Amino acid sequence: MTPELPAVTVGIDFGTLSGRALVVAVEDGRELGSAVHEYAHGVVDEQLPNGDRLPPDWALQVPEDWREVLRRAVPEALRAAGVRPEQVVGVGTDFTACTVLPTTAAGVPLCELPGMAARPHAYPKLWRHHAAQPEADLIVRRAEEAGEPWLARYGGRISSEWQYAKALQVLKEDPKVYEAAERWIEAADWIIWELTGAETRNMCTAGYKGMYQDGTYPGADYLASLHPDFAGFTAKIDHPLSQLGTRAGTLSARAAELTGLPEGIAVAVGNVDAHVTNAAAQALEPGHMLAIMGTSTCHIMNSDVLAEVPGMCGVVRDGVVPGLWGYEAGQSGVGDIFAWAARTVLPPAYGEEARSRGISPHDLLTEKAAGQPVGGHGLIALDWHSGNRSVLVDHHLSGLIVGLTLDTRPEDVYRALVEATAFGTRTIVDAFETAGVPVREFTVAGGLLKNRFLMQIYSDVLNRPINVIDSAQGPALGSAIHAAVAAGAHPDVRAASAAMGGLIRAAYTPDADRAADYDLLYAEYRALHDHFGRGGSSVMHRLRELRGRALARPADR
Repeated sequence: MTPELPAVTVGIDFGTLSGRALVVAVEDGRELGSAVHEYAHGVVDEQLPNGDRLPPDWALQVPEDWREVLRRAVPEALRAAGVRPEQVVGVGTDFTACTVLPTTAAGVPLCELPGMAARPHAYPKLWRHHAAQPEADLIVRRAEEAGEPWLARYGGRISSEWQYAKALQVLKEDPKVYEAAERWIEAADWIIWELTGAETRNMCTAGYKGMYQDGTYPGADYLASLHPDFAGFTAKIDHPLSQLGTRAGTLSARAAELTGLPEGIAVAVGNVDAHVTNAAAQALEPGHMLAIMGTSTCHIMNSDVLAEVPGMCGVVRDGVVPGLWGYEAGQSGVGDIFAWAARTVLPPAYGEEARSRGISPHDLLTEKAAGQPVGGHGLIALDWHSGNRSVLVDHHLSGLIVGLTLDTRPEDVYRALVEATAFGTRTIVDAFETAGVPVREFTVAGGLLKNRFLMQIYSDVLNRPINVIDSAQGPALGSAIHAAVAAGAHPDVRAASAAMGGLIRAAYTPDADRAADYDLLYAEYRALHDHFGRGGSSVMHRLRELRGRALARPADR
């Protein structure tokens, strides 16, 4: 390869609403070109493509939208980078998780089979599908009764977002789809199947989303206690697991034609968007927590300490990088909550001001909120609009704002919600440190780091410096880094991260006075957090039950 034609890899990030392809130089991580493809169907949460209505808390996707990312974004990224296909030595991917789907033994999504398009359970369930909360509750209850040792590795709770809860919901609500599902597979692994023509399974999703611990999945007797027909479920997911950063296979002729990439190049083992970003942000060392902030937030940290952290989303040996325990926690709604506020609390006058000034509603609300003193709005909020992922792990909780008066303005609500998400992150950090897993550094990646006001609030609330990733495309860059390792351009993920990743240290530092004021507000947040989330009041659950019953009534009542 001549100096004029450097070796490159392609990282493909499959997000909630779109997919992005990024072309990266393997030598130093220079980002040469990218392209984005918006999913035609987006999040299928109100009705199926045929128009059939969906119940509350559902969130599905359409596999063809993912193929379109390969078909459109990858060739566009190559053109934008000005590179030739023969320069590409490897491709890596990452996916939202747990986004999981039922397929045939050949990997065909069930929703694409004749007669299946009208069956909701035949479609992939997106990570934010929360309709399996009753199944998640049952999984925890039976595990506690049986003394299942793996439960502690997930902080004592199992999320409705994960593989087993979603699969159990399919069995209970559509047994025919469950029976037809010869394979139950994370989208992170399914997309590799599309690229290589062979099924693989990665260590990350198996450990964090599939309850795989110490070399095994939950046993058949335990699964039968959930439902007699669930005893054999593990056969639908069982497959040798591959280490992250290794080669899953090579690009098939079919995938080469689809993407415009050379047949036979290395394809990295599938990975999760949050976990793969640690390499891009150079956040691989013990105690370095990375918060990937977008529609939701995932908190990923490696440690040489194994501990039980209440409400964590999992701790997995080699789950992020070989040789360390990878911890995960998270918040189910962050950017989604801000988007809800911009849709809901923005009066016509504010909308007109934003349009006349050529700025977004978010920018306008941020500008108006930024001048307030800490506590000046008189509000405290709970950031549970999409439930709570950590540390309560309960997706039937809901949002709350306390302190509203006739003087409350839209920017007051917006700032209170921003602060609530920061308090949620602080609750997670506190849980780790209380459990004996120290958080020594804190770095942010993701789309929300461009909001300087938000980042400063996080620094003040956490009362610690915040680093930021030196890339606007962390997951795609992380996937390109893993592709470089799979292709043999770097010996391991740590070396590739050092060469191709980057971060800006202490981009934000706390103000002592604001941090002290936020300590007072945080104490109020924790009081509400524990009251509504830990048994003081079950009103949020009762309201959800009432809503469900109301929506289930005939429309003419």
